[in-house]
Amino acid sequence: MEQGASVWLVLVVALVAANLPYLSARILLVGPRREPKSAGWRLLELLILALLTLGVGFGLEARLGQRFVQGWEFYAAALALFVTLGFPGFVWRYLRRSRSQVREFDDDDR
Repeated sequence: MEQGASVWLVLVVALVAANLPYLSARILLVGPRREPKSAGWRLLELLILALLTLGVGFGLEARLGQRFVQGWEFYAAALALFVTLGFPGFVWRYLRRSRSQVREFDDDDR
């Protein structure tokens, strides 16, 4: 696999992994179902999936050649990117409203 394909693969894996905690009601994606699942579980899943995605990236980098040592800045930027990629799942879980939850304007409420 060439370098460009590896980069796109890591980005797609990160996009999917960053949204998984918001799409599943199961703990750690395979455990018992919890409705509603607490924010702590979602953050733990997000951290674990970020580490797994980082591992995939490191594995692909090692397969292409020598792996470079990274400073804390790289990890901070990678975590920020991972959280940003999870924004669609966050919006879908917490910010969307169904029509039944939106209260229509009623003239009789005066």
